Amino acid sequence: MAEYILDVKGLKTFYRTRLKENVYAVDGVDLHLKEGRVLGIAGESGCGKSTLATSLMGFYFPPLHYGSGQIVLDGTDIMSIPYETLRKNFLGTEIAYIPQAAMNALNQTRKVSKFVVDILKEHRPDLSKEQMLNLAREKFEFLNLPERVLSAYPSELSGGMKQRTVIALSTLLNPKVLIADEPSSALDVSSQKIVISMLKKMMKEGYVKSMIFITHELPLLRHVADDIVVMYAGELVEEGTTEQVIFDPIHPYTHALMGSIIVPEDGMKAHKLTAIPGAPPNLKRVPPGCRFRDRCAYAREECARDARVGITRFGPENSRYHRCVFSEEQLRAWYGEEKRRFGIGGGAK
Repeated sequence: MAEYILDVKGLKTFYRTRLKENVYAVDGVDLHLKEGRVLGIAGESGCGKSTLATSLMGFYFPPLHYGSGQIVLDGTDIMSIPYETLRKNFLGTEIAYIPQAAMNALNQTRKVSKFVVDILKEHRPDLSKEQMLNLAREKFEFLNLPERVLSAYPSELSGGMKQRTVIALSTLLNPKVLIADEPSSALDVSSQKIVISMLKKMMKEGYVKSMIFITHELPLLRHVADDIVVMYAGELVEEGTTEQVIFDPIHPYTHALMGSIIVPEDGMKAHKLTAIPGAPPNLKRVPPGCRFRDRCAYAREECARDARVGITRFGPENSRYHRCVFSEEQLRAWYGEEKRRFGIGGGAK
């Protein structure tokens, strides 16, 4: 058995513009997911999270193109097999995807039962139509969706019910890996709680073995993920367990993100919040060195010295990494000084 159920090595994917420019939205990503774990991917809008999600599914349709790298799913490099084989034998069964804005993912002119039949015809042609619908009824019941949803059009469902319906359709065949791209966005707090509870229940009962959960809502990851990677401008800049990344961030970008969160706890009212100035770099013209340096409060000349900043491993058994020219010790010293001067998360460039 492979050590990782999903092992991504050096993945590069790019968008090609009409002027034939290549924009690498995913640039040399290494990603590892163990069975039974939930990996959270965090970062601001436009950092490449959703492109990474579609890339992991093998959804390479212009203007998105595969550049290089491996996506090894349970021992098979899915980038080395024909797309039709990937579609029939892997998508939906080995790996599945809940798209961003899932509430708008359903064709409004088709009943939910039609989606069920279309999915199962491709992957379980041995089943009769009634058997397909019975399989869907069992999954809908498990996810607390009433049977009437099967005979409904998407326009007849509430936003939360549409979201849960898409999740049910995505997991009909109990995939080993589920990629959830901001599955709770645009929902009210109550609906968010239902969706998160549903995903946790599917993991607990073994309907899904492992999950990648993508969001820009960092506090949400604390309640969902076991591990977190932070993405910025097409690169992963930090990795660690959820507790490590949230309560002990090392990379300046992660440190600033955590400092921008309002914490409603005793003793935190007087602490200064961080504002991250500027905007991410234009990926058509990637600057040399650290991609965060123009927005970083700790940037120095050496941040632009190399063509690209590599990762540095640290922590127990080198279990963590960050992408910065400065050591963990140097960054901690700066953060300690910042805390003394401003309170948690303070400082300005």
